[in-house]
Amino acid sequence: MTWNKPFKTLAASLALAVGFSISPATAEELGYPEKEELTFGFIKLTDMAPIAIAYEKGYFEDEGLYVTIEAQANWKVLLDGVIDGRLDGAHMLAGQPIAATMGFGTKAEIITPFSMDLNGNGITVSNAIWEEMKPNIPKQADGKPVHPIKADALKPVVEKYKDEGKPFNMGMVFPVSTHNYELRYWLAAGGIHPGYYAPHKGDISGQIDADALLSVTPPPQMPATLEAGTIYGYCVGEPWNQQAVFKGIGVPVVTDYEIWKDNPEKVFGITKEFAEKYPNTTVRVTRALIRAAMWLDENNNANRPEAVKILSQSNYVGADYDVIANSMTGTFEYEKGDKREVPDFNVFFRYNATYPYYSDAIWYLTQMRRWGQISEDKPDDWYKELAAKVYRPDIYQAAAKSLIEEKLATAAQFPDFETEDGFRNPQTHFIDGIVYNGKEPNAYIEKFDIGLKSGQKL
Repeated sequence: MTWNKPFKTLAASLALAVGFSISPATAEELGYPEKEELTFGFIKLTDMAPIAIAYEKGYFEDEGLYVTIEAQANWKVLLDGVIDGRLDGAHMLAGQPIAATMGFGTKAEIITPFSMDLNGNGITVSNAIWEEMKPNIPKQADGKPVHPIKADALKPVVEKYKDEGKPFNMGMVFPVSTHNYELRYWLAAGGIHPGYYAPHKGDISGQIDADALLSVTPPPQMPATLEAGTIYGYCVGEPWNQQAVFKGIGVPVVTDYEIWKDNPEKVFGITKEFAEKYPNTTVRVTRALIRAAMWLDENNNANRPEAVKILSQSNYVGADYDVIANSMTGTFEYEKGDKREVPDFNVFFRYNATYPYYSDAIWYLTQMRRWGQISEDKPDDWYKELAAKVYRPDIYQAAAKSLIEEKLATAAQFPDFETEDGFRNPQTHFIDGIVYNGKEPNAYIEKFDIGLKSGQKL
């Protein structure tokens, strides 16, 4: 397959190769769900909201689906649950289905027909580290820090710790999480090396040549781990950055919106086997999730207070209403009292947030290669073909077209399915000014000062 071939043709040939494709369906053609009773997993984060809302607003039931929603202890337990069938689907890190299909970690064919949100993460440091960073940060006229805060302000602190022989430890939630790649991106953009992986040598620590040592901590445990002094900072989703502010133990310094504006975050993951065995169920689940995402963003986020009330329940996120509302309703608090407008901190439907773009998957793959999780060079076609195996806009399109047919949505709310090729336009809003074009993954990888380049292998 050549890179110049239209990607629709490439995706279609891949679908034929794996023996599975879902054609866009009208409402009348959409069949009954083959499996009605389903169990979905999630981690206690605000971006699980589409699942909670699809349940609470009756969108699952509208599709003839009877869903049980279960919180999971951590991302590995969640992924294992989907692979072994204990869970029918789950709120997943975007990197999980990609890595599983690739065989980094647990090998399994996981797909996603639905991207759950944009943005939603932040990087928080301890109060002590913040005090050391502050002299390195420019000030506004009112004395508050100029944003975005770059890791350049942290670099002298990390260097001081290294000179004193102290490891500078930071937390992220999983080796293939957006948080890992965002934290690494921010650190490297400021000249701080976040370390390499070398799976071919059995080293999956991610700490080779590192200035800052990154390790895994489950999201709800981040504030306590920071408070205990085990780590000096972390990257996590909400509400666990705002929780640090409320507890007075840390300061969020940057959001992922500032690292990469409107970056893709979680996905809804199912096994390829589930989608093949239950195609009607798969489309119907996707329909319910699309409707939930629409509800979350409609009327300029007018439903967010109600969503926060739902998410604050112990069976969902279980954090205080005010903690969740701090970011979910269009603001974000950095240093205590420094609350700023960030209307797009959580985006669930705007900007085609729910469409599973191949270019989103390819960005994750470029970062896996940059940091050594992919040990050797791969041609551009490899990136595209793997993305097309995992990200399934054909399923999404079937769900969206049937909603349009039923007048539950309008065509204007979705990409133009006649011309959409699965690639966002080149994206320019990164904290380091580097432009990302998903059609040229190897050229993109070459642009970074820190990270593996073509021909390099640890």
